[in-house]
Amino acid sequence: MKTLRDVADMRPLPPPEAYRDASSEPVRTTTAPLHATEFFWRDPVSIPPRPWVYGHHLIRKQVSVTVAPGGVGKSSLTICEALAMVSGRELLGEWTAKGLKVWLYNLEDPRDEMDRRIIAAMQHHHVSPEEIAGRLYVDTGRERTLSMAVQTREGVQIIKPELDALASEIEEREIDVLVVDPFVSSHQVSENDNGAIDLVAKEWARLADRCNCAIELVHHTRKTNGEEATTESGRGASALLAAARSGRVLNKMSDNAKEEAGVLNDPATYFSVDRDKANLAPKGNRVWRRMASVRLANGDAVGVAEDWEWPGTFEGMSADDLLAVQRALDNKGLRYSDQAGDDWAGVTIAEVLGLDVTADRKRIKKMIEAWLKSKALKKVKLPDAKRMERPCLEVGEWASQ
Repeated sequence: MKTLRDVADMRPLPPPEAYRDASSEPVRTTTAPLHATEFFWRDPVSIPPRPWVYGHHLIRKQVSVTVAPGGVGKSSLTICEALAMVSGRELLGEWTAKGLKVWLYNLEDPRDEMDRRIIAAMQHHHVSPEEIAGRLYVDTGRERTLSMAVQTREGVQIIKPELDALASEIEEREIDVLVVDPFVSSHQVSENDNGAIDLVAKEWARLADRCNCAIELVHHTRKTNGEEATTESGRGASALLAAARSGRVLNKMSDNAKEEAGVLNDPATYFSVDRDKANLAPKGNRVWRRMASVRLANGDAVGVAEDWEWPGTFEGMSADDLLAVQRALDNKGLRYSDQAGDDWAGVTIAEVLGLDVTADRKRIKKMIEAWLKSKALKKVKLPDAKRMERPCLEVGEWASQ
């Protein structure tokens, strides 16, 4: 069997006749008669459902794109998703088809680093070697580069032997999902040339269709100058996103958002996942991931993506907790403004509920507003030490035990 590694690596590129100039293919004609086909209604039950393989992001015969700034956790995310697919377990809360085979082709990192990340993810998510045996394939651009197109003075040329080698290996191994990370390293054309990127992206789509697999292309964002990225923030030409049926973007949680979520003091990276381009399914809701630090037996600490949910304002709290807060505030004349120092009612609320008055500040303020709205608390004006009237909090309608 001829594998992908059998194709020349670090050797001269194939001779010109081995290339196919995608811009100058001969026009194909047919002598078959052309007829307009009348539409006939059919029972929807008889129509095969769309062949999703992971959530509403990866689908057979199509290209999907993940866009993210550097250092957010996109490679770790795709590794955990690959483990979910090959094990058939919803490790990150996303639905996955069962019995899948996944090929991770990382074009930046050496194999040792890939091994660290995969084994750390398996350790953290309790995935046994037996669950993935014969289903997960991993290759790296440090060992074998992958380039499917070059740009010469004659134009963009698709390297047909490379595509054929990929197709042969995908079909031989019965790969269901191919993840290429990053996209920019899979070709040698100008990433700002919309026409060139369009040709390359469509070749990836043809490969997905040819092999009946889903292809995930991981792409970097351009500089966003502090603004939150979207899939349209992808570096270079927009043709890549146009060729994809699903696009999602990762964004690192800001310090303000971490404060609001009550995780400001957690050194871990938190990032959002937004599927903001969806041709074949409704756009999904924003989900969150956290990078857990996992210690390997060799002493290395490795980041692993895990599911994380934004805490609700009153998550884990009961009516008894509200009653305890009301008793602590009753007739104390504590201030409404969080600028009042130790006289702020939020300091007492934090003590009663076991919260951190600094890290949970925004959450406490939301609680106060919700209690004011529900009339569990009320705002009154009381004189301070200088006889200036200040807004304070008092008990409104007492909570039931």
